[in-house]
Amino acid sequence: MYGFNPMMPVTPTVLFNAMIEPLIPYIIKGAIWYQGESNADNMQEALQYYSLFPAMINDWRKKWGYDFPFLFVQLAGYQADKPEPDDYPWARLRDAQYKTLALPNTGMAVAIDIGNEKDIHPRNKQDVGHRLALAAMKVAYDENVVYSGPTFSNMKVEDGKIRLSFDNTGSGLWIKDKYGYIRGFAIAGDDKKFVWAKAFRDGNDVIVYSGSMEKPVAVRYNWGNTPDGNLYNRENLPAVPFRTDDW
Repeated sequence: MYGFNPMMPVTPTVLFNAMIEPLIPYIIKGAIWYQGESNADNMQEALQYYSLFPAMINDWRKKWGYDFPFLFVQLAGYQADKPEPDDYPWARLRDAQYKTLALPNTGMAVAIDIGNEKDIHPRNKQDVGHRLALAAMKVAYDENVVYSGPTFSNMKVEDGKIRLSFDNTGSGLWIKDKYGYIRGFAIAGDDKKFVWAKAFRDGNDVIVYSGSMEKPVAVRYNWGNTPDGNLYNRENLPAVPFRTDDW
């Protein structure tokens, strides 16, 4: 496992030829990937990750000759956010990582809640390791464990509000706030302009709304550099950042 190091050669193929290709003759149980920061410098590079990341996984599996489990860590929180909802390369790259779960035998550890907006290398590696271990137990060893936080399932517009349903709720949704206030949601109408939204739990659903918007059509959660979303399941695993739009 390795990440980008500015002292490493970055000529195309150098890292693969020196660090991965020599391992191909050996049988492996799986791989853990912790990288992405160097691909989120700007929006163009982040958008490329939607195709680059799954292409790399497929290429490695092709070279080994089997679909070994591939686990990865979603980017942790880093850098400050703007006062109002906006789009960010880091949010897009996290979304690209999330979408890569469509590949079989993949698992993702969410780390957005244990980052540091001033340190690209957050110190809390224990929770990262714990969440990766849960993913490995499920993906690599097929154990019956809750291995992920809540993941967006579907949405329904109801009387000017949006009802969100989730998979991977475990023992139930949990709001990490002593007053039960949910943070991290933004909502938009047909104009595609997002504003901060209020939200509350309704069983294992979340209702999101804004008094200034009568006809919402899209929701985003924890869409930022270091957002403050506090939606978890009872197993203390954070909800995966998501968007309902395709804008």
